[in-house]
Amino acid sequence: IHGCHLALETLLTQLKLTPEDLLVSLGDIVDRGPGTRQVIEMLLEIQQRGQLIFVRGNHEEMMLSAYEGAGWTSSWLAYGGRAALDSYGGGWEKIPNEHIDFLRSSVDYYETDTEVFIHANLKPGLSLDQQPTDYLRWEHLSGDEPQDPRGRRVVCGHTPQRSGVPLILQPENWVAIDTAAHARGWLTGFDVTGNLFHQ
Repeated sequence: IHGCHLALETLLTQLKLTPEDLLVSLGDIVDRGPGTRQVIEMLLEIQQRGQLIFVRGNHEEMMLSAYEGAGWTSSWLAYGGRAALDSYGGGWEKIPNEHIDFLRSSVDYYETDTEVFIHANLKPGLSLDQQPTDYLRWEHLSGDEPQDPRGRRVVCGHTPQRSGVPLILQPENWVAIDTAAHARGWLTGFDVTGNLFHQ
């Protein structure tokens, strides 16, 4: 999403979510676009009236690290963090605690019987609970990703498809839906139950 609040608003209008629907956000909701604050407000509203899983991306990792004074500040500001701060009026003190708590509530991955949802990639040969965060949040797809040991589909973001077309790796059963919304591309949603893309 990368702070593209108008794209998110448009996509949510298309999706027409009900309280029974589960929305899985694949991370990188912050930075680059002009509306980090508005994006978080929309996702909080979904969480309050329905079901939301928020997978942490590398940009949330950088933002939280900068906020907590643990490093990454200059890198984060250079890679879109300045736009995130500007959406709040320019300073850390203007970010509501509820928004920071929301970022901290993000998870490393989410799995069902049929899908695995991650931000970036998986290190081959390791179970989900053993995955290093540098793979889960930072590693781009190589195009040679292994199948999930249980045959589940892996849905991820992070590796931008500047063509605007989601990447489907077969027979590996991976789907990458980052279509570069922050770089004048589409914001893509994927209905895993109906195998439908929404942009």
